[in-house]
Amino acid sequence: MLTAFARAFKTPDLRKKLLFTLGIIVVYRLGTHIPIPGVDYKNVQECVDQASGSQGPLGMINMFSGGALLQITVFALGIMPYITASIILQLLTVVIPRLEALKKEGQAGTAKITQYTRYLTIALAILQGTGLVATARSGALFSGCTVGGQIVPDQAIFTTVVMVITMTAGTAAVMWLGELITDRGIGNGMSILMFISIAATFPSALWAIKEEGSLADGWIEFGTVMLVGFVMIGLVVFVEQAQRRIPVQYAKRMIGRRSYGGTSTYIPLKVNQAGIIPVIFASSLLYIPALVVQFSNSTSGWATWINKNLADTGAAPHIILYFFLIVFFAFFYVAITFNPEEVADNMKKYGGFIPGIRAGRPTAEYLSYVLNRITWPGSLYLGLISLVPTMALAGFGANQNFPFGGTSILIIVGVGLETVKQIESQLQQRNYEGFLR
Repeated sequence: MLTAFARAFKTPDLRKKLLFTLGIIVVYRLGTHIPIPGVDYKNVQECVDQASGSQGPLGMINMFSGGALLQITVFALGIMPYITASIILQLLTVVIPRLEALKKEGQAGTAKITQYTRYLTIALAILQGTGLVATARSGALFSGCTVGGQIVPDQAIFTTVVMVITMTAGTAAVMWLGELITDRGIGNGMSILMFISIAATFPSALWAIKEEGSLADGWIEFGTVMLVGFVMIGLVVFVEQAQRRIPVQYAKRMIGRRSYGGTSTYIPLKVNQAGIIPVIFASSLLYIPALVVQFSNSTSGWATWINKNLADTGAAPHIILYFFLIVFFAFFYVAITFNPEEVADNMKKYGGFIPGIRAGRPTAEYLSYVLNRITWPGSLYLGLISLVPTMALAGFGANQNFPFGGTSILIIVGVGLETVKQIESQLQQRNYEGFLR
């Protein structure tokens, strides 16, 4: 492994890309620590210290921003508006014929969809920035904070507009940095920034577990968590790499004096075909009622029921609903992103067939059958992995943002695998030897 790293940095082109990516990461992390104008930074830090370990429904969004959301910095919104915009455009592609036609146009259509995603990202950033400023001004951002003084001392409209514009510009800058990594660096830029945001919260979360532990000054709890983390990483890598390969044979065709086709290939259907999207959908849907209660500061019966059963991640209704939502969204997302009939038509058009299965409709039915069979274990795996923070909450007294659980570990392992594959392919082009032996 160390030899592979040395070879990567000895290759001029690859070294330039790696250093450029590291430079963008440094700029991104600096932006997550620069406070926006109009915020009392001292009061914010004291409230963050009081709220550590109990961040409420904003905890997941704060994790995606690398801890910048609750500190109300320039990059407070982080990559979340872009992720939301990308998911919305992906879902609308199935519904709106114009977007579906653009998707089929190739590179030009993809560029147009990317442009729409940028516009929607800015609109969502304005909306989310306004909501964040309003929440901070009302005092609902840090419920129970006993710090004297307000987080936003100046209540003027001009100050609010400046704060929203600053956070929106920060989101645009994050989007630009991600695209720079994609064009001139290594890996997918947005995924790399998401990876860095989540990984940045690991040291503090792990150290908090050690500080709150009672066995041998917390080192036993710390070691247990690390051991569980390594086991989970191995499990996630195993499942993420697992796939069902459906063999496809292409018939030989004579065009003039040349013979075409006759090759064998396969369709790789991953066990976790939906990726991380079902977990994000389920988490976002469950966070909406808790956010409504937090913003309204209501103490009525319905608000109490939501806080007790849905906002509390350890409550039985929350756990059951969360698990079933993940399973449902796994099937839903696979159904809208993988079209067996389209795949079967393309195979038939180019003379391909699955051995033992007739071309056309029987092929589509067979693909649909296999996809449903492998989506079941994939959805159950996502649900169980996502419940790890709840088990950690009961076993170690950790907070809901347990570092080795749910969304964080899935994203980190997924992005890490894709980035390593890209570096390995670059090394094989130059040295005929991969990154991993």
